[in-house]
Amino acid sequence: MAQQLVKKDDDRDDEAEYSPFMGIEKGAVLQEARVFNDPQLDARRCSQVITKLLYLLNQGETFTKTEATEVFFAVTKLFQSRDMGLRRMVYLMIKEISPSADEVIIVTSSLMKDMNSKIDMYRANAIRVLCRITDGTLLAQIERYLKQAIVDKNPVVASAALVSGIHLLQTNPEIVKRWSNEVQEAVQSRAALVQFHALGLLHQIRQNDRLAVSKLVTSLTKGTVRSPLAQCLLIRYTSQVIRESGNNTQSGDRPFYDYLESCLRHKSEMVIFEAARAITELNGVTSRELTPAITVLQLFLSSSKPVLRFAAVRTLNKVAMTHPTSVTNCNIDMESLISDQNRSIATLAITTLLKTGNESSVDRLMKQITNFMSDIADEFKIVVVEAIRSLCQKFPLKYRSLMNFLSNILREEGGFEYKKAIVDSIVILIREIPDAKETGLLHLCEFIEDCEFTYLSTQILHFLGIEGPKTSDPSRYIRFIYNRVHLENATVRAGAVSTLAKFGAAVDELKPRIFVLLRRCLFDSDDEVRDRATLYLNTLGGDGSVVETDKAVKDFLFGPFDIPLVNLETSLKNYEPSEEAFDIDSVPKEVKSQSLAEKKAPGKKPTGLGAPPSGPPSTADAYQKILSSIPEFANFGNLFKSSAPVELTEAETEYAVNVVKHIFDRHVVFQYNCTNTIPEQLLENVIVIVDSSEADEFAEVFSKPLKSLPYDSPGQIFVAFEKPEGAPTLGKFSNVLKFIVREVDPTTGEAEDDGVEDEYQLEDLEIVSADYTLKVAVSNFRNAWESMGPDCERVDEYGLGPRESLAEAVNTVINLLGLQPCEGTEVVPPNSRSHTCLLSGVYIGNVKVLVRLSFGLDGPKDVAMKLTVRSDDETVSDAIHEIVASG
Repeated sequence: MAQQLVKKDDDRDDEAEYSPFMGIEKGAVLQEARVFNDPQLDARRCSQVITKLLYLLNQGETFTKTEATEVFFAVTKLFQSRDMGLRRMVYLMIKEISPSADEVIIVTSSLMKDMNSKIDMYRANAIRVLCRITDGTLLAQIERYLKQAIVDKNPVVASAALVSGIHLLQTNPEIVKRWSNEVQEAVQSRAALVQFHALGLLHQIRQNDRLAVSKLVTSLTKGTVRSPLAQCLLIRYTSQVIRESGNNTQSGDRPFYDYLESCLRHKSEMVIFEAARAITELNGVTSRELTPAITVLQLFLSSSKPVLRFAAVRTLNKVAMTHPTSVTNCNIDMESLISDQNRSIATLAITTLLKTGNESSVDRLMKQITNFMSDIADEFKIVVVEAIRSLCQKFPLKYRSLMNFLSNILREEGGFEYKKAIVDSIVILIREIPDAKETGLLHLCEFIEDCEFTYLSTQILHFLGIEGPKTSDPSRYIRFIYNRVHLENATVRAGAVSTLAKFGAAVDELKPRIFVLLRRCLFDSDDEVRDRATLYLNTLGGDGSVVETDKAVKDFLFGPFDIPLVNLETSLKNYEPSEEAFDIDSVPKEVKSQSLAEKKAPGKKPTGLGAPPSGPPSTADAYQKILSSIPEFANFGNLFKSSAPVELTEAETEYAVNVVKHIFDRHVVFQYNCTNTIPEQLLENVIVIVDSSEADEFAEVFSKPLKSLPYDSPGQIFVAFEKPEGAPTLGKFSNVLKFIVREVDPTTGEAEDDGVEDEYQLEDLEIVSADYTLKVAVSNFRNAWESMGPDCERVDEYGLGPRESLAEAVNTVINLLGLQPCEGTEVVPPNSRSHTCLLSGVYIGNVKVLVRLSFGLDGPKDVAMKLTVRSDDETVSDAIHEIVASG
């Protein structure tokens, strides 16, 4: 049943409004559709029935094939009516039903007749419908008519043909591309809409030819485009050409930039804004080049049209992220927008002011924002909170007033995401501004007393346990923490117990008091709370037992947990209880990422890889089981890492082969996953001949061939090499697949007795530096960095040379090192001239590694990088630098 569009107000029955479609049902409407078969057609009644049918279709109602066919044939009878309004409804209905190929022929003749009608409305709509329902064969028959329609004098007909061409380009590109001359002529049309559609179609036809697009833009920027809509399109295409050609706007000859600047003086506001936005988004744009665009946007800020004010302030908000000083001149105009009736405009104005304001204006802005916050939705409040956090990082001396503001809004009503944004902001400011630590922690303690969100409470308690002991008076936080043990749910109580233990381990003066509090927790009603209290009392020595060393206790309580939980869960499930205790060091530290195809089709067998099942935790276990089942690999020790499969053959070849590199401390094992894709062949005695002449330090020690490889039945070949112990040895290997081919009778499936020796050249394989590092994430990079200490730190600077962008340089170094990006730092904001990336992982030998990469643009394209490495072994820190130096 269709939904009521306007809810009825019981107190205002007379004024309530209802949807005209309320209560209609598919069955009843299909019965009404019989009116299409009446000898004397009632055009008004037929239009009403079609309207109901279209409503049902657009509400997601589905028609069976029989119902759709009956409606379609009934609708085709309405072509006999001369009522123009009904004819337009018929066109819409045919498009929505999308008849099958067998049924299209019924209506094709009527549509082709309308396409050649003298009535322009018939012609335009018939073209749209025909192009929507036709196939390639019929399209070839009407192509001549469509070409003529593109250059038709009537703009409605021409636009209909051009829009149809845009849709057809997706299904029949070879036909549409033959219309280039007609479309080129339509670009010169005086009709605004025709020129707009023609330019859009012409660009799509040429979009894969960069030179052709450049020539098109060059010819049109000389002033032949009059339609404002088409000019907006041309501005976008011009920006695209500038980006793809890498033209520096600061060089001498810059016709494309000059065109964009000239559009700032256009009479259409739409064109002016599009040009201003395009200039602000250019890569490497300077403050001088931004000035004319900022000027016109500043004029839009005082416009009487809300849409112009919104567009201008949104664009300036983006510019403020990269060029805040260029937007400063607009601050007075934006302050007047804080009281704008449109809350979106007001929010953008405030956040822009927070990004561009100076230190003296902070207090004034805070007063204005305080009154504003209660009037906007949570999603806008989050934007304001993030802007305030950025402002505090910019002016750390103003932390007190900004912290007070965050604390005040934290105690107001709001949803989870909003409160989380505030808490995250306070946490970041505590970490980055030392003077703000005690103030911020007290604000969090006050909030946790009334916090209704379990997740936020546990996160704040965890953070208190890390930062609280480092303050000048840690004892002031104990009361807030212990109150959680009495007043909260079991999850929060368990978190509070852990936090108390961290204070006891870090602050000797508080240890006796913590012991007393933890003993009280032994009588809690929840198992988790009691178990934690018992564990921490034993760890800290509060039960009279022998206490662990201080270092062991602190590592246990504060050390990073670098084992993925999904891997730990899998290993515990696979552990069989015995006299031998569970070894947590045996848990794989790398999570295998799952491809999108595997996620969508988990039951589908990957080509050439029959051994390991898909899925992150099971892949490593599957590899381990396969290798341990081969006696020759038994003395190789623990498996350090297994790579992702590397394809050694191209797609759609007769033999599909990929290889997985298994890295051990003294050995490397290549697992060749082979698939025979020829049904008429059976392969026997299949081996891979590996040439290690370009890998001098590797010595082959074992090869396990494959006895038989039937059609579409994957198998594995193993080749093992010995290498220097613990060393990141590199090398290149060439591979040849050798086998005996026996022909198979496709009817009986039996193979011939005689076979022929054959071989197949595979792609080369390399052992690279990233094969000796594991991607292992840390939950808190800052804490992990500080706990590792500077003893084994190595710092150096490198010039990376010319790069396409800062993002490309960051991705190159990440791939070279093979470490895990932390805290989303692998993403480089657009137009950034500097960036810091944080990486973590494990180096071969189970040595933890943390890396801080600082990138900066040294000139127009050159990228410089500062590399700081910390690890548990100074030789590993040096090795990471060697990887970068040689890479």
